[in-house]
Amino acid sequence: MKAMVDQETCIGCGLCCDTCDAVFRMNDDGKAEAYQTVNSEDEPTVQSAIDNCPVSAICWDESAD
Repeated sequence: MKAMVDQETCIGCGLCCDTCDAVFRMNDDGKAEAYQTVNSEDEPTVQSAIDNCPVSAICWDESAD
């Protein structure tokens, strides 16, 4: 399973990185990106990042399934 961060919407607050640094990191543009595939252990934390993103920039990547 993969997560996806909309680069146009992301404001670079870093909340997702703080929530789940095993999946999210900040890129060179100061925006978050999902750089790892989500394992079942990290799914709840990634869902928390999705739910708490202040601009709703993160979602599950349905095309990756």
